[in-house]
Amino acid sequence: MLLDTASLYFRAYFGVPDSVKAPDGTPVNAVRGLLDFIDRLVRDHRPDRLVACMDADWRPQWRVDLIPTYKAHRVAEEHEGAPDEEEVPDTLAPQVPVIEEVLDAIGIARVGVAGYEADDVIGTFTGRAEGPVDIVTGDRDLYQLVDDERGIRVLYPLKGVGTLQLTDEAVLREKYGVDGRGYADLALLRGDPSDGLPGVAGIGEKTAAKLLAEFGDLAGIMAAVDDPRAKLTPSQRKRLTEARPYVAVAPKVVRVAGDVPLPDVDTVLPHAPRDPAAVRELAHRWGLGGSLERLLATLTH
Repeated sequence: MLLDTASLYFRAYFGVPDSVKAPDGTPVNAVRGLLDFIDRLVRDHRPDRLVACMDADWRPQWRVDLIPTYKAHRVAEEHEGAPDEEEVPDTLAPQVPVIEEVLDAIGIARVGVAGYEADDVIGTFTGRAEGPVDIVTGDRDLYQLVDDERGIRVLYPLKGVGTLQLTDEAVLREKYGVDGRGYADLALLRGDPSDGLPGVAGIGEKTAAKLLAEFGDLAGIMAAVDDPRAKLTPSQRKRLTEARPYVAVAPKVVRVAGDVPLPDVDTVLPHAPRDPAAVRELAHRWGLGGSLERLLATLTH
């Protein structure tokens, strides 16, 4: 089981009231909410291995170099020359280091790699997996990894993590008209305002799905642009021709990387805390109470 950790702690932050606080008054709603999420996921799905995948770089420069608008609207206003920082609610940012400390003390593998997003870490782990993989994320970009033959599915939270959409290729075909392999091409053509991806003007989700059904994949669609006999409307041909510079670079931005240099980590789900003293100290300092106790009880049974 691979967790898109930031996606989950953002959901926890907005789903658990910020009146949930540590003894010193610091909000810990994201910390406790994430622990509750992990407890529920482990209880319901019983994974053998679990990795909390992190964004070591939420907006990698190599993606920005290809498409400068990539996530540009999410950049917090900073001093000129400072590295880009993601706009994060004031009371969430201080909780992220606490989340990292707690996961480390419990012994849940936590992996972030410099220069890459959590999606890329997830893509690389998925590519190397020898058995089935459940990816837990609220980010539809990862639908591109769904592969029935390999047992790879996305568990997409609809409400907390108690109600999950188990996304396999049948769900993708029903909702989007494509399988996992086609989803990245669909997203690239359609565009995604939340990621600053412009897409191809005039080509929405339904048209993109029809073009992929007709021509197979992005390469097939672009080959059709040059074929006067291909069934494209004049408007589609014009739009795709104008979008060539974008289409040339977008696949590298939209597709998750599969070649991240992963560290050598023990991904086996722990049955006892790695550092019991640190767990006790963190539980006391941050008032993690029942959320942490329930997760530890689940791990030990």
